[in-house]
Amino acid sequence: MKDNYLTVSALTKYIKRKLDTDPHLRHIWLRGEISNFKHHSRGHMYMTIKDDNARIQAVMFTSNNRQLLFRPENGMNVLIRGEVSVFEAYGQYQLYIHEMEPDGIGALYQAFEQLKEKLQIEGLFLNDHKKEIPAYPKHVGVITSPTGAAIRDIVTTIERRSPSVKITVLPVLVQGQQAAHSIVHAIQYANAFPDEYDVLIVGRGGGSIEELWSFNEEIVARAIYESRIPIISAVGHETDTTIADFVSDLRAPTPTGAAELAVPSQVELLDKVAYLKQRLSQSLRTEIQMQTKRLDALRQTYAFKYPKQLIAQKEQELDKMLDTLNRSLKNQIEQKQVRYTHILKRLTTQHPEQEIETANKKKNQLTSQLNKAMKQLFTKADRDLQTAINKLTLVNPLAIMARGYGISYNQKGNVIKSIKEVKQGEQMDIRLKDGYVSAEVQKIREVDDDGGREEL
Repeated sequence: MKDNYLTVSALTKYIKRKLDTDPHLRHIWLRGEISNFKHHSRGHMYMTIKDDNARIQAVMFTSNNRQLLFRPENGMNVLIRGEVSVFEAYGQYQLYIHEMEPDGIGALYQAFEQLKEKLQIEGLFLNDHKKEIPAYPKHVGVITSPTGAAIRDIVTTIERRSPSVKITVLPVLVQGQQAAHSIVHAIQYANAFPDEYDVLIVGRGGGSIEELWSFNEEIVARAIYESRIPIISAVGHETDTTIADFVSDLRAPTPTGAAELAVPSQVELLDKVAYLKQRLSQSLRTEIQMQTKRLDALRQTYAFKYPKQLIAQKEQELDKMLDTLNRSLKNQIEQKQVRYTHILKRLTTQHPEQEIETANKKKNQLTSQLNKAMKQLFTKADRDLQTAINKLTLVNPLAIMARGYGISYNQKGNVIKSIKEVKQGEQMDIRLKDGYVSAEVQKIREVDDDGGREEL
């Protein structure tokens, strides 16, 4: 009877084998509430899944939970896919979770709300940290896909509103697993040259929450927050909202709206300059009229109260005051005129036609340099080719035979290099410069060191 007793290990292994081979326990779909949640330092997640009447211990290993888009919490209702097996060390059956998502709310939305709350607590959304967008930028960096509709809308709008503004596209992936890292790299690259860019536009066209998700990643939010260059977010349509919108210095409803917020309208600036010039002229005319009326009133007062000599003296003083006033007004007008001319000149020099003319001159200069370099390369190559031909001519067997030499072949067609390779009576062919001569070996003579010949 004693031989029939089982060990604890054997019993546990038997129970585990039974559970592992039950197909109904290999693929479990379970709904329940999380309690006793613990995220271990090694990455594994341990928890209890319960309902009103029962509970089961559960574990989700790092290899499975690293793909979670939300953070599990106590009291959260979840949907689970997994399997039931035995943890042999404790003789305890438990649930091994493969997939998990919030019950009643999307995983992406849950992740969005959790990250939003976390970053808001850290202060990444505070207005005190947001940088002012420059009123008159000279260089705009655009971080988006180089092939989407968003880049066309942004570039077209900027070129229409401010043709003199320089645009640099920093191409990135805007969806997929590598998109977030691509966006972060572009922001960090631009910040390596903070004096080069005045403002950055970061965004993409519309799409589903999954397609826009790279702009909800924590690494993208922190890169925007840490940017020394002001950033305008332009993600999706007006109804789309991402974490990037909360962190950026200014949120635009669309990519086109971002371009309009980034640069002023050149037409509006010219209209504003003309309006200010008109107001200044009107103001100066009004001031002159008021001062003239005042002087006329003073003259009448002096004419009534003082003798002619004193009146003449006061009138002289008034004339000097009037001259001073006129000079002052004239100086102001001239200063405003100079400033207006300077602004107009800047707009003219920065016009695309000027940049195109400069680019054409540079292109012609580079073309001339290229033609000159190609000509030098061809000349050198021709010289090298001629030198190679001359060297080949020197070692050409036909050229040597032209000087009276020949090449001997045996009946097998092999070149005869020594007298030891032929015998008397053998036939041989001799190749001369213009043909072959067949001959029979009559004698074989060896040449000694002194140049004499000895018959063999």
